[in-house]
Amino acid sequence: MKNDTIYVLKRNGKKELLDFQKIHKVLEWATEGLSNVSYSTIELKAKLQFEEGISTKKIHDILAKTSADLITEDNPNYQYVASRLKLFALRKEVFGKFNPPHLLKHVQKMVSEGRYTHELLDWYTEEEFDDMNTYINHQRDFLLSWAAVKQMEGKYLRKDRVTNKIYETPQFLYMLIAATIFNDYPKKTRMDYVKKYYDAISTFEISLPTPIMAGLRTPVKQFSSCVLIESDDSLPSINTTASSIVSYISKKAGIGVNAGRIRGIGSTIRNGEAYHTGVVPFYRYFQSAVKSCSQGGVRGGAATLYVPVWHTEIMEILVLKNNKGTDDNRVRHMDYGIQFNGFIYQRLIEGKKISLFSPSDVEGLYDAFFEDQDKFAELYEKYENDSTIPRRTVSALELFERYILERQATGRIYFQNVDHCNEFGPFEPSVAPIRQSNLCLEIALPTKPLQSMDDPNGEIALCTLSAYNLGKLPDFDFNDKEETKEALSKLEGIADLAVRGLDAILSYQEYPVPAAKKSTMLYRPLGLGVINYAYLLAKHGVSYSETKTVDENGNEVIEQPAIKLTNQVMEAIQYYSMKASINLAKEQGACEGFQNTKLAKGSLPIDRYKKDVDELLEQNDANFYLQDWDKLREDLLKYGMRNATVTAFMPSETSSQIANATNGIEPPRDLVSIKTSKDGVLRQVVPGVEDPAVRWNYELLWDQENPIGYIKLVAVMQKYVDQAISGNTSYNPNYFVDNKFSTKKLLSDLLTCYKYGWKTGYYFNTNDVGSDSNDDDDCDSCKI
Repeated sequence: MKNDTIYVLKRNGKKELLDFQKIHKVLEWATEGLSNVSYSTIELKAKLQFEEGISTKKIHDILAKTSADLITEDNPNYQYVASRLKLFALRKEVFGKFNPPHLLKHVQKMVSEGRYTHELLDWYTEEEFDDMNTYINHQRDFLLSWAAVKQMEGKYLRKDRVTNKIYETPQFLYMLIAATIFNDYPKKTRMDYVKKYYDAISTFEISLPTPIMAGLRTPVKQFSSCVLIESDDSLPSINTTASSIVSYISKKAGIGVNAGRIRGIGSTIRNGEAYHTGVVPFYRYFQSAVKSCSQGGVRGGAATLYVPVWHTEIMEILVLKNNKGTDDNRVRHMDYGIQFNGFIYQRLIEGKKISLFSPSDVEGLYDAFFEDQDKFAELYEKYENDSTIPRRTVSALELFERYILERQATGRIYFQNVDHCNEFGPFEPSVAPIRQSNLCLEIALPTKPLQSMDDPNGEIALCTLSAYNLGKLPDFDFNDKEETKEALSKLEGIADLAVRGLDAILSYQEYPVPAAKKSTMLYRPLGLGVINYAYLLAKHGVSYSETKTVDENGNEVIEQPAIKLTNQVMEAIQYYSMKASINLAKEQGACEGFQNTKLAKGSLPIDRYKKDVDELLEQNDANFYLQDWDKLREDLLKYGMRNATVTAFMPSETSSQIANATNGIEPPRDLVSIKTSKDGVLRQVVPGVEDPAVRWNYELLWDQENPIGYIKLVAVMQKYVDQAISGNTSYNPNYFVDNKFSTKKLLSDLLTCYKYGWKTGYYFNTNDVGSDSNDDDDCDSCKI
């Protein structure tokens, strides 16, 4: 049969002769205004896949996928051809036609089917829906790239996850998120905020995480990405921890579990009536809770479990993730965060031994580890000198080598520097100590263990996330102080929306565990991060790595201009985020726990950071502040802050794809990345690739000889960030002798992270085992 006499199956079930002229017109529309694309090329390649009886839906899929296969760094606009074709088909599927219906009609239908919350119809009048319908810009759908549309389709748009039928399009999603967030604002101002917020999220100035994108506007009412749960050393608390995990895993949150208090194997129970079985059975119990349910079909449950490096079972804990051994002595389906402090690092530096204790045998040591570093050192040495205290002893070098080898082998086994989290964070450690982080290592909030689900003394920390798109900043010369300050002032309006939006969500959402509501209302913590950092660097012609030159006297000179740019931008992000929260406190009051923070004493991020960072700033001529911190301090003391934290730099794998941005603070692995997820293989092109002035300024991940430049940039960011940063260390074996990593080098980099104030460390990437297929989810899972 000839290709031009094919009969196709229409959506209404009827068969008719395939009209190639219609295909031609659709392709002309899909390629209109885009450079370096050819509709005839797409048509020719797609025709080869047509067959008798093919459905019109499948024809649309073939056209879109054929276009997607043509995406390259030289022809990046095929990503928009593919997305246009996909969106054309999506509108046909959702509405039965190309033009969307009136917003109110759409909402009424979705509410009647139980897909949207009925409150939308209670909150807003018909006139207000008319106003939103007039304002909504459905053409913005076509700002989405191919990867973005596929992620929207797979994770965010309302759909039946059994039949895969989709019920909405992107602009309805964005407008109704804005409407839901600001529903409780005064009627005279709320429509203004709805429109501004809609503009910010639909043009990608603000990036939103999975729980918000997938859940807000629906009957679901839990939108915090990150949940931190602390277990005590008792069966009631362990059982409550497991129940809390299940409650939040089912609500699309990523989990951090603090299991550091649980006593080690062989410890006595009930005055010697029994010996303790050790931590592994309880870790396996937590793992079962994590994997007990999928997250609404959006993603699987995930958790990171935290334990101090001096725990008696640490040598066994370090290998729980690896592929050696059997299921009986491994707990592989969680990740692990090992907790360090300066005292323990000093033991490594001095070549000393480390004593390993069960927390139950060394009264006060566990709490002092987080609350008081001097007291910890005093107690630790006291217990070391007490021969009646059970302990294991290992050389510091052996322990750290085991840690670094397991981190390298698994790409995981994260780290948390607990002294930095407490000393440089906004909370008073004597009152509200930080004892853990979250799934993705960017959250640093106080927790308290629960003995029961209604324990009035327990605290589960939640953090609700979103991110600033650095690619949306106006161009500026970062060596011109006034021009830089003017350009960065654009962040003020965006910060106001970002902070207001997240804070309103805290009041709107529900809390399945009372301890989570208690903690959230106490501190109202927010976690604003960034995306498109690599694009920001490329636009300004600077790279992650240091450059080394020799001056006229033969002395080596190290330069890293990106430090200056980074310092300016991160200062502005923190400044305007705090300013927005202070302004919100003027209107709605400071958070209840404000007095438990250093902020109440006027302490700013520029007052509490690892001072070693100053040597980096001075070296790169960036040791000046552009913002008026004195005025901010004055307002802080007068009004307080609505939110005890405003920043946390999370991973952003999925949300970066939605904005066609580079991933969080990470360098891209290639100009065209192949992203593998549950939604298939997607090609994503770095922004600005069509401009040679930008394209050749990108420093790719595996072109970096070592991570030192990146480590220093993250340190500069951490100076300003309230909570922590999901920073990674990445290595290319090609730059090592015999393609083998030097353990000494890896330990040196770990110490460098500590020296410059890193609070946490996330993935260990190597290009022999690493890939662009980091499924899913960034802080969506927490990955936003």
